[in-house]
Amino acid sequence: MIIDTHIHLDDSRYKDDLDDVLDRAKKSDVVKYIIPGADPKTLKRAVELAKNYEDIYFAVGIHPYDAQNYDRELLENFIEHPKCVAVGECGLDYYRLPKDIDEKNKIKNLQKEIFIDQINLANRYKKPLIVHIREASLDSKEILKDYSKYGGVLHCYNANRELLELSDYGFYFGIGGVITFKNAKKLVEVLPNIPQDKILLETDGPYLTPEPFRGKRNEPAYTRYVLNKISEILNIDTNELENRFFENSTRLFKGIIGHNN
Repeated sequence: MIIDTHIHLDDSRYKDDLDDVLDRAKKSDVVKYIIPGADPKTLKRAVELAKNYEDIYFAVGIHPYDAQNYDRELLENFIEHPKCVAVGECGLDYYRLPKDIDEKNKIKNLQKEIFIDQINLANRYKKPLIVHIREASLDSKEILKDYSKYGGVLHCYNANRELLELSDYGFYFGIGGVITFKNAKKLVEVLPNIPQDKILLETDGPYLTPEPFRGKRNEPAYTRYVLNKISEILNIDTNELENRFFENSTRLFKGIIGHNN
């Protein structure tokens, strides 16, 4: 059984055929889905989906790109929902910062402030974090070490070896379609160094579609291709890894109860 620990099913690109998407996922043994909170405009849609579909769960949070729209009160309105399993996707993203030094520092400081506030929110409600890191590994690592109490997952783990240290602080590493890309040499090299009891499967759909479907919309069924690639790299039986990653997911996201079919 597979849990897609990061899938934006609240995205409009799934609206017209969601049932078909979930049916294909089920045929690939995907049994649970977590919608990360990234955009306050779609949070209510995520909650609605979690209400209407037994196997869909959600997190509350805001992506660092939208830090200026942060609304803690909105997140607190949903964080005690029985199907809210995490806080995030929160974190730091320095990829598209402006060139002006003052403006750049202003955005960095705002991202850090909002990141820390969401970590504190997770601590208060004893939830794990879903963390987004892009070109901000050092700052992210220090903030997580200093503030986080309940760990979480480094979504779309960026293969930075320094971040492996966070496994000792309760953090897991989300592996998705990138592992199948031809230019993912760094991630392929570092994968054997990740503790196997700290690896989670994810899609980040509709983004980062794995080979051989690159260029098309990503969907949960494609986690099977991610799993197969990890199995190939580590030279470990697919079924063994599938069971291990499922256990990892339920260990971190305690709000998810084992699926009985």
